[in-house]
Amino acid sequence: MLVLVCYDVNTETKAGRRRLRRVARLCESTGQRVQKSVFECKLDVAKFETLERGLLAEINPTTDCLRLYRIPGTRGFEVIEHGTFKAIDFDGPLVL
Repeated sequence: MLVLVCYDVNTETKAGRRRLRRVARLCESTGQRVQKSVFECKLDVAKFETLERGLLAEINPTTDCLRLYRIPGTRGFEVIEHGTFKAIDFDGPLVL
């Protein structure tokens, strides 16, 4: 399934900036960045649960926001892009 991870971490404190770096690092290791705080991840259920647990362990629920959108692999689903960003083809070769 395709998962969109969106987050907003309060960075007014040093601890908040540290949380932001840890959340971003976790997302970068799992998917591709499509906006500053938005990632696309292609995951199975087990990897999704692992990612969710990892992110929940990092954020502060009283000051931060985390949204996970699970998009099932339905026939006809597509992402329409405009602008300069070019997505990684998850189903294509990993090395060009």
